[in-house]
Amino acid sequence: MPFTDGGPDLRQRRRRGLVGVVNWLAGQPGTTWQQRWRAGGGEELGNADWWRPVLGQLQTGSLRSGDSVSVTSNLRVCLLLLVCADAIRPSLAWLLTPRAPQNLVTDLARTRDPEGFAELAARCEASPAGRTMKTTALRRVATIVAAKGGSIADVTVGDCLQLSQLLDGDRRRKNKGLGFYEHLHDMGIFGPDAPSTLRAFATQGQLSPGQLLDRYGITCTPVRELLHAYLLERQPMLDHTTLRGLAFTLGRLFWRDLELHHPGVGSLNLAPEVASAWKHRVLTKVIRTTGPDGQILEERRPRADGRSQLGQVRAFYLDIAQWAMEEPARWGPWAAPSPVRREDLAHAKEIRRRKSRMDQRTRERLPVLPTLAAHLHAQAHSSAERLSLAGSTLPGQPFTCRGETFHRAPLRSGGPSARIWTEDPHTHTRRDLTGEEDRAFWTWAAVETLRHTGIRIEELTELSHHSLIQYTLPTSTELIPLLQIAPSKTDAERLLVVSPELADTLAAVLRRIRQPGGPVPCVASYDTHERIWNPPMPLLFQRRFAMSARSIPTGTIRDWISQALDDSGLTDAAGQPLRFTPHDFRRLFITDAVLHGMPPHIAQLSPDTGTSTPP
Repeated sequence: MPFTDGGPDLRQRRRRGLVGVVNWLAGQPGTTWQQRWRAGGGEELGNADWWRPVLGQLQTGSLRSGDSVSVTSNLRVCLLLLVCADAIRPSLAWLLTPRAPQNLVTDLARTRDPEGFAELAARCEASPAGRTMKTTALRRVATIVAAKGGSIADVTVGDCLQLSQLLDGDRRRKNKGLGFYEHLHDMGIFGPDAPSTLRAFATQGQLSPGQLLDRYGITCTPVRELLHAYLLERQPMLDHTTLRGLAFTLGRLFWRDLELHHPGVGSLNLAPEVASAWKHRVLTKVIRTTGPDGQILEERRPRADGRSQLGQVRAFYLDIAQWAMEEPARWGPWAAPSPVRREDLAHAKEIRRRKSRMDQRTRERLPVLPTLAAHLHAQAHSSAERLSLAGSTLPGQPFTCRGETFHRAPLRSGGPSARIWTEDPHTHTRRDLTGEEDRAFWTWAAVETLRHTGIRIEELTELSHHSLIQYTLPTSTELIPLLQIAPSKTDAERLLVVSPELADTLAAVLRRIRQPGGPVPCVASYDTHERIWNPPMPLLFQRRFAMSARSIPTGTIRDWISQALDDSGLTDAAGQPLRFTPHDFRRLFITDAVLHGMPPHIAQLSPDTGTSTPP
């Protein structure tokens, strides 16, 4: 036991096949069974065809011969028993070619690690994923155990990464069938220091100032060391994305550009003609297009953030001059007049034009905001109703929702799916009702939260269950619900009073994400500004994805809002489709507050809102 499990006939077939497999392996060179397996040449053919070149040797002394399915299948099963006994360890590639053996999970659970596979199977069964996803996850873990030996408790993060590389190549964002990683992490297999998601290895993370500058190939070593020291001084005050932008401006757009166009330059004290030529180049960018004859055409266009780049270079020179008075020995030799004068920065006319564009954008969008909100509310309700009716309909049967007839898609061979689909009986076009309802709900929730709070998009994705707090008035027992906004751009915490409309939205979000037992799941999120993964938190904007819950990225919310606007049919004054950015809701919130009586000097305390107050 457990290899003698089964009836007499089954044990007889296994014994007969094992004799042939072991005799074949014994004839190979090597001192261990693993060395003999490697020398046998079966690794290159995969788990389905390894027996073909040596079929005659495998059947030497056997009472049954030939290449019938029953005979060859028994040989594959018997080799799998040697794998389960840890006598041989085939490679991951062999186990995945063409796919993991069908009985690998069952045999390993029976012979090697019953408790580990039972716990993993229970966690998979409790997840809302479909049958195919759950089965695939168990097979992936069994594949690692078979190739590496030991039990599930011995699986490492590196084993999962190696499997991911074989399945996805270098694109670990796809995570084919790797939803088991979160389950193994929750089981405590990897230890407390392991990342909670395998997607953490698909992001680059933070780079040091030296690594950022090394990407631009600066040849002047003294200037490169100066820029490195400057970035180190500024690093504690900046988020990583801003630091990367500053390194690009100073390293690539400023100094490396000077080295390419003015060879031999080695001082920050630039000649007037050199400074003038550089400012002209930084204010424009080269656009390369392919002409009709295949020729590459170059065209210079104004750089949208050119003035901002000039401002960063001017700040660099002014910082060096200020620091030179404090530390003359270190910064004094580099103090020089700035090539960027005050008048080179944004002129008052440009500032007025930018504000005029922002005001016009706000005036166009404020009147249609109720229409957009009503459209998203109706879309969320209709998609939920459609999904509910489809869920109560048998596969393959028609149902009617709001006067439209649908046919629920029949089940496929993989078994019940976690998603509900409809299928056109004539064109066989399938429609994912589960995905439609999910997108409609979260688009509605995001827009409602943005327009009732005026928070930034990154603050929206950072809202957690801990953000909901209560305040009791000192003069009564009345409770005031508050929403705590974590520090972001202004590095200042804020508290917002929750309006009745916002309370309804947040209540709907909590009902959706709560687990059956009551708590809100903790999920990891990626900070796009700091380029790091945050520890798991009970975030409000999370959704079920495959076998686990995931935070909703800011880019996904932006895409959903754009898609909802396309479906709404809203247009601007020129008849073009109207576009909303998440920051538009911030401006609309403040503008609407001013129109309803908020003093303008109070509204201006919230920076970067771009209020548009009509005369």
